[in-house]
Amino acid sequence: MNPDIDTRSRILATAREMFHGRSYADVGIQEICDGARVQKGSFYHFFPSKRDLAMAVIDDMAGDWAHGFVAEAFDRNLLPVERLDYMIDAAYYWQKAAKDIEGRMPGCLFGNLALEISTRDDVMRAKLNAVFDKAKDKFRITLDEAVLARALPAMDTEATATAMLAYLEGIILLAKSRNDPDVILRLGPAIKTLRIELKH
Repeated sequence: MNPDIDTRSRILATAREMFHGRSYADVGIQEICDGARVQKGSFYHFFPSKRDLAMAVIDDMAGDWAHGFVAEAFDRNLLPVERLDYMIDAAYYWQKAAKDIEGRMPGCLFGNLALEISTRDDVMRAKLNAVFDKAKDKFRITLDEAVLARALPAMDTEATATAMLAYLEGIILLAKSRNDPDVILRLGPAIKTLRIELKH
């Protein structure tokens, strides 16, 4: 492997784990360097600042998220309503696996960062909003298909998709606050009852 790629990957992986497990503000550059076994000079070679690193972490996690369980949950081969069930199950097993290993739920990295920095950093807020918008579009496409197939009644699919994303993030946050992934399993199915009516 290219040494530069390996070094950058180690920094990214270390920061991602630390930001997700603790918080953005709580983790310092020196701690990241120590965890990744790199010198500060190497860190700054790849990332001019901690914010630049956080932006790269968001991109890295978003890529894994989009091509991992989100892609599986929103597989077009599944019936639209089945995709919503799959998404809840995937969120539950993701958080449960983390708790089984670490003893606590990490929650959603994007939600965690949004709560922590959205009022303080417009650039990172915009980056996170772009991730949320892509997730919302997955819900909207699913709802459009469900309405077209008459599996669900007519609705404002754009607004309902936004509400579904907010609900999913909300129950993950609640589950994290209780350190109980079963909250996702209990409350998740209600996502299918959310519906924003079309304005006439």
